[in-house]
Amino acid sequence: MSVILTAIVVLSVVGAGCAGILYLIGQKFKVEEDPRIQQVQDVLPSANCGGCGYPGCAGFAVACIKADSLDGLNCPPGGADVMQKVAAILGRTATATTKKIAVLRCNGSCEERPHTNQYEGATSCAIASALYGGETGCTFGCLGLGDCVLTCTFDAIHINPATMLPEVDEEKCTACNACVKKCPKMILELRKQGPKSRRIYVSCANKDKGGVAKKSCSVACIGCGKCVKACTFEAITMANNLAYIDDEKCRLCRKCAPECPTNAIVELNFPPRKEKEVTEVTKVKEVTETENS
Repeated sequence: MSVILTAIVVLSVVGAGCAGILYLIGQKFKVEEDPRIQQVQDVLPSANCGGCGYPGCAGFAVACIKADSLDGLNCPPGGADVMQKVAAILGRTATATTKKIAVLRCNGSCEERPHTNQYEGATSCAIASALYGGETGCTFGCLGLGDCVLTCTFDAIHINPATMLPEVDEEKCTACNACVKKCPKMILELRKQGPKSRRIYVSCANKDKGGVAKKSCSVACIGCGKCVKACTFEAITMANNLAYIDDEKCRLCRKCAPECPTNAIVELNFPPRKEKEVTEVTKVKEVTETENS
């Protein structure tokens, strides 16, 4: 019996000694965490979407603490209000940021972009894109299998069953950039929301020559360059048979859209054009079609 008691006492002493040593080591090498990290994290939306460029809200909070200024740091889901709270905690100034919205640079619905084959593989844009160009003649367009829908944690993207193209809900979109990174065709991008949510952009990513692009999709950009000539702000550039509108330079004057013979330029949330403007646009289309024929 005494042997058992002796063993228990010895083990208890050894255990207590080890615990004491571990405690001293922990106190010696412990890292003090800046209490402001938790304070910043508490005002963040806890979306952990990665839109800020850091691994979750905790990583973004640490980055804010370590940075000398908040320039270049932004929480897309939280927006300006959250960044103002972060700035108040850190005693700094938050740079004003422009709200952005994800847009799809493809307007080729089932009507405009006829199918030439049928895909029966895995329901994944990434897999389909790795296997072949798609069900239509346009190898640059949207596959419509919904990888962007699955990756959006804010339920801001849904596939339109009529067009088979993803549509973005402006009220829910936080510009977290997740869908942009997920799209294997790289046709989703973030653009400035614009005043009254008005935006103008070329909804096409087809880099084929005009005739080939038009044959694949009736609303494809054919690289004619008419929009470039119409823009007085040098906001439109032409590269690889494709026009692109820089939303930093664009002044939403709407002069470019009527010049586009294929309606590849999209105007969102603008009031209807006046009857005179509509007539002029129709004349431009008729002249263009005559020249093309």
